[in-house]
Amino acid sequence: MSELNNILPSYLDKATAAEKQVFFQALICLAGIDGYTHESEIDFITQAAQRYNIENLDSLCNFSGPNEVIENIKVIQDRHLAMELVREMCMLSHADSVLSDEETLFIGRIGLALGLEIEKIEQISNWVIDRIIWLEQAKIIFEEDK
Repeated sequence: MSELNNILPSYLDKATAAEKQVFFQALICLAGIDGYTHESEIDFITQAAQRYNIENLDSLCNFSGPNEVIENIKVIQDRHLAMELVREMCMLSHADSVLSDEETLFIGRIGLALGLEIEKIEQISNWVIDRIIWLEQAKIIFEEDK
């Protein structure tokens, strides 16, 4: 899923240190929200952290739970950064090929805390799903091995 980062501009590049911290806390929280953190989710977060030069990833795991992350996320005021976070969360939620109810609910709660409309959150989610389907179809069409 790293191909997307080469296509879209990143508003995280302009984010403050505090915004980057809660951005990654939300991803970390999402990865474990269903009670199991899959290796593909860890890889996703690690690659994203490397791309944005986040060096203290382990220290970002120090939060009491989803409610604290949802409260802290309000430091993000930029709408584009909020939408990018929801996009990254949607992509992360599909990294292990299992989208749980807990993940869906948490993404929704984060999006609402960021001031995004339910319709916008659904639109981003549907776009991510369409993209995943499109990439899988490309593998079949072009006879690529997984």
